[in-house]
Amino acid sequence: MSRDNENRPHLLSRRGMLLTSAGTAGAVALGGLASPAHARTSATSAPFPTIHNRSAWNARAPRSTPGTVSGAPTYIVVHHTATANQTDYTLARAYSLSRGIQNWHMDNNGWIDSGQQYTISRGGHIMEGRSGSLLAVDGGYHLVGTHVANYNGVAVGIENEGTYTSTSPTNALWSSLIETCAWLCYHYNRPTSAIVGHRDLQSTQCPGDRLYSMLPTLRSDVGNFLSSNNMELTAPELSGSQIPPYPEVPADEPVTAYEHGPALGTDDINAHEG
Repeated sequence: MSRDNENRPHLLSRRGMLLTSAGTAGAVALGGLASPAHARTSATSAPFPTIHNRSAWNARAPRSTPGTVSGAPTYIVVHHTATANQTDYTLARAYSLSRGIQNWHMDNNGWIDSGQQYTISRGGHIMEGRSGSLLAVDGGYHLVGTHVANYNGVAVGIENEGTYTSTSPTNALWSSLIETCAWLCYHYNRPTSAIVGHRDLQSTQCPGDRLYSMLPTLRSDVGNFLSSNNMELTAPELSGSQIPPYPEVPADEPVTAYEHGPALGTDDINAHEG
């Protein structure tokens, strides 16, 4: 879906943000574009979050180039990492989390890279996951990940650190999740109904009963965030074949760090992974 920015408030594009910040934050290479280890919009642009790129957390190089799809993804999928609910909220911990996820996905699952496009720590730090995820949003296309089986070609994934079967996420994580979803909705021009849980598309407990129960509030909070910043979405609500299938949630699912339901299926565009 194309993005119509003519009637929207002025803001820097993701590419513009990176180029503007590079001179003061210290530039590193990212897909041929000089970018800082973290990027933030300027005071005169829309209040989108700081996102730490892969160079910041010392990511490994992907084994191959991920697939891409023209236009916006249909869904913004909320996950939990199925890891411990850490009380270490530091940026160093967030970087360690990203490395742990990437190592598990590449070494244990045999994937080309981290499966998710974005990761949010319990301290509220947001990291780029799969290589090229930031550039894809800036370019208005979808970078295919590996996080929800048979929907990877139409879904961007956000991993939220922790296990949320009976515990709520931290306030810092929640705030960052709102801003990340708002950023994705706005730049891709997706309705807030596009924000779904992993279990809406696949039979899994992810993102946990507690976090899943908070998704209606998340959609409302994202809508309020966009409205308060005069950022209008013009995309229609999900309808027809876009409505998630809502499969049955398994009563008992093994809990293993970084494993939380089907992530790769035969219908995926990048089914060569795994």
